[in-house]
Order: sequence, then C-alpha cells, then structure tokens
Amino acid sequence: MTGVIDRALLDFWLWDWLDAGALLTRAQYGGHDRGGVNAMLDTAARLADSHFLDHWKTSDREEPRLENGQVRVLPAVKRALATYAEAGFAAASFAPAHGGLGLPSLICTAITSQFMAANIATASYAMLTAGNAALLTHFGNEAQVNCFALPQIEGRWTGTMCLSEPQAGSSLGDITTRAVPDGEDHLGPRYRLTGNKMWISGGDHDAAENIVHLVLAKIPGVDEKLIAGPKGISIFIVPKYRPDAGGNPGARNDIAVAGLNHKMGFRGTSNCLLNFGETGGALGWRVGDEGQGLAVMFHMMNGARIGVGLGAGALGYRGYRLALDYARTRTQGRAPGAGTNGGQVPIIEHADIRRMLLAAKSYTEGALALSLWCARLEDEERSAETAAARAQATAWLGLLTPVAKTWPSEYGLAANDIAIQIHGGYGYTRDFDVEQLYRDNRLNPIHEGTTGIQALDLLGRKLLRDEGAVMDQFFAHITTRITGHALAPQAETLRRAMADFRTALAGADTPAGQAVILGNATPMLWAFGHIVMGFIWLDLAGAARKQEKEFAQGQIATAIYFCAYEIPKISAWLSPVIAGVSLPVEMKSTWF
Repeated sequence: MTGVIDRALLDFWLWDWLDAGALLTRAQYGGHDRGGVNAMLDTAARLADSHFLDHWKTSDREEPRLENGQVRVLPAVKRALATYAEAGFAAASFAPAHGGLGLPSLICTAITSQFMAANIATASYAMLTAGNAALLTHFGNEAQVNCFALPQIEGRWTGTMCLSEPQAGSSLGDITTRAVPDGEDHLGPRYRLTGNKMWISGGDHDAAENIVHLVLAKIPGVDEKLIAGPKGISIFIVPKYRPDAGGNPGARNDIAVAGLNHKMGFRGTSNCLLNFGETGGALGWRVGDEGQGLAVMFHMMNGARIGVGLGAGALGYRGYRLALDYARTRTQGRAPGAGTNGGQVPIIEHADIRRMLLAAKSYTEGALALSLWCARLEDEERSAETAAARAQATAWLGLLTPVAKTWPSEYGLAANDIAIQIHGGYGYTRDFDVEQLYRDNRLNPIHEGTTGIQALDLLGRKLLRDEGAVMDQFFAHITTRITGHALAPQAETLRRAMADFRTALAGADTPAGQAVILGNATPMLWAFGHIVMGFIWLDLAGAARKQEKEFAQGQIATAIYFCAYEIPKISAWLSPVIAGVSLPVEMKSTWF
C-alpha cells in the first residue's frame, strides 16, 4: 500500500493547520524551506514503502531468535535501518552541532509517521535510538555525547531504555538493580551494575554495531543497603560492547540475554530479559547526579509516550485506509429500496458501514493530528520568541502527554477493531493485513505506562496538584478558538462538556472527593481526552473551510460526527464522579 499516510492530508495538517512554514522562519530551524521539507517527506514515503513495508509480514512470521547468547533478527531489518540512516532520518531531529539536520519536531514527527504506519516493529528501533541519543545530548557530558550519542545519531549504534524489572514492573521505586562505584575515567563516574531488566525492546539484536542501554539502578549506601523508593534511582550508560580507546565497540560487556518474550504482535522488535553482572558487573557510567535518574529518564519516557501515541495512530490509520478501500470494492447486498432485482452494491453504500468508517476516520486522523500538535508544542517550547510562550508550551505539553499516549493507543486500536469488522470474516484471517495491524496495535495501551497509570498521572500529578490551573488556561484557549465557530451547535456541545469536566474536578476539594476522582481516574482521562479531541476536530474543520479540495469536506463532516456521536459519551463517564460514586474504592477483593 504505497504512501500509507495520505499526502494531501499530511500537507493540510502541516502547512494549513499547524503553520509549519512559520516554524521554518525561526533561527533555530534556519536553512530549511518548504521545498526541502517536502522532498524529505517524499523520500520518507518512498523508503517506508520499499524498505519497511516490504518485510512487515515476514518479521511477524519469523520472530527474533536467540542463538548462543546473541539475538538474531531478519537481515531486512538491518538493511532498513541502514537505509533510514543514510537518508538522514536518524539525524533529522538533532542539532547541526551534533551532526543532525536541525528539523522541527513537527516535521520529524510527520516523517516518522510514515515509517510507523509501514512497519511499527522496525521503526521502533529507530524511535528508541533517537530518544536515547536525545537524552544523552541533553544530560550527558561532552565525552559521553561523543562516545555514545553521536554513533546513534549517525545510525551505526542503537539505543534502549532499561527500566522495569521482573519483580517491580511499573513500580520503579521497587527496582533492585545495583550500581557499585568503580572509580572514574574520561567518560565520568564509573560503576559496576548487577541486576535484571525485563521487557527491554531492542535489548539485543544483530542489526547495529553496538547497543547503548540507559539503565535505572540504585547506588548502595555505606551500609550496602539500597535507598527505598524512587529517590534512590540513578541512571547509567551501559553499552553492549565497551568502547575501546578510539571509541569503537570493544570487549563484550557483562550483559546476558536471559530470554526473549514471545508477543501477540509487534513481533519484529526483539523484547528481552537482560541480566546485568553475571560475571563481576556490567561496566556503566552515570549520567547526571546521584538520585536524579528518574527525572532524567522521564526526558526519554515522555518523548517515548508521545511516540507510542503516534505509532498507535499510524497503525489505526493504515487499518482504516485498508477498510475504506475494501468497502469501496467489496460488493454485497442491495441499495435501500432496490429490492431483489437490484444489483449488488459496494458495502460502503450501506449506512452502517459509513458510520463505522466515520468512527475510524475520527479516531485515527484525530490521533495523528494530536501527535502532530504535540510536536508543534515541542517546537514552541524550544523556539518561541518569548519566555512566556515557551513556558506555556511546556505546561500544555505536560498536561497533554498522558492524553497523547493514551487516546491514540485506545482509539487507534478501536479503529483496527472496526477495520476487521468491515472486512467481516476475511478480516479475521491472516490473508488480510487488518488482522496483524490489530495484533501490533494491542501493545500500545500497555507499554510506556498503561492507561490506568497515565490516568493517575493526569489526575494526580497534573490536575489535582495545581488545582486545575493549567487546565483552566488550556480550556480558556479552547473557548477562544471555538467562539464564533461556523459549526456553532458542535462548539456548544464541546463547551458543555468542558463545564461538566470542571464540575467533576471540583469535587476534589475534600479528601473523600479526591478518592472518588482517583478511583475513577481512567473514565476522567477518557473524558478529558475526548474534550481535547473535540477541540482538535473543530479546529481542523475551521482550517478546512478555507480549502476547496474534497478531502476538506471530509474533515468538516468528521468534526460533526465526533461532536454528535463521541462528545456525548463524556457525560456518561463523568456522571459517577459528579454523583460521588466510590464503588471502585470501596469494592473488596473478596466480593469478586
């Protein structure tokens, strides 16, 4: 399927809705123009089709395998990543000082969406590597950047993040991996690490010269005990191969692959259980100060969460496009009123099929638009002219990150479910791509923080901590944008939803009210996410009204659909909170 993200739609989002052209006039992104950016987008679509999509199904059938302690992946994965780097995409988001192209995050996100839609598993190696290198360029010392980040930016090495452990999972304060001081060298404070890490995507493979692990661990105190909780966590660079005097991969580090996880989907990305320090301790170097590991790692984790949302939206969108094509070509049934004498019609002529396609379109295009909008906020955070504008972008990005991860993950998957339904029995077979797309996307509501964890982040760390101050600023922005909107009834529907959300959140003024809200954090996240998406669709419809192309009518129609069919769900999610229903808190485990 050539050009899996419709280029006309992508151009509309970038240039007409998010005004990418204005970004290119800023000094930080100087040297780029629309023609050059369009050429890179064209190249990305071509390479995604020829070097990523070509082995998508093969990598699902022929999973990574462990042979003599080394994980082997398809040779096509290595070729794809090499081609990706040769085209400059591995370096696209980095500053020229680090060998990068200095492209805006908005453009890099649009480029990445093509590769994720084509082959999420292979693209994930590149996404993790970019996040690893970005953390190092931000927090690492000069020697660490030169030794460990630059080879990743060049595309020769890959990177991971090693957080979870078999006994800890998402509860990172309970990790037990130890980092014992071992002197200092030109790369910084050196340590020997021992412990186990679980669910490490890209944890081992043969598609790169070296793998740079960023590992969370605890430094023991003078009593040899580890500090309890997250305050004791530091972060360390632990490469698969130790660098020699010239910075090239040298001796194998003390890291062993204890096993591979065999997944429902997303199979082309190796996922490992790693043992550190089986024979004396894996050599690593601390990044940043002691005890700051979690704060440093969140620089990569937050980017990864937005990246997960982008991937989920891309997978959902591809499934939607396949379902749309199938509905236009598959004939079954007769047109209403035609009787038995009429000929069969394409199933898209049936209203229920169009309803499902509208739902999938609203979910997937909305998810991609949300990811692009967050990338635009990242650019504002880095390059806006005033400190106030940069601070506002930072605050809004923090507020929206749980939504940008969760909403596309949940609703991209829902779109894949719809795609199977539209295909009927064929969609349930491996002969049609929608079956694998569903399996690939099912991971996204789970990894990088489950939906429930993101809900607690939104409610506990964001909305309740500042008593909704940032949310109020954001809602005020929405109100300004939709005032006088051509879709006035739909704008009013969104305004009522925001008022309902404020009413629900107002219950947090007592401890009992906070307990109710946190016990219903996930429905609150669903409601907030739908408000965000309602705003995005109204904003897209406003921009589409200036277009004469037919796809613009689709944007307007989808905005009307979302406000009519999806926004009313917010009331149902919020009503138990407003009523003070605390059953999720009070329910005893023995009652189940």
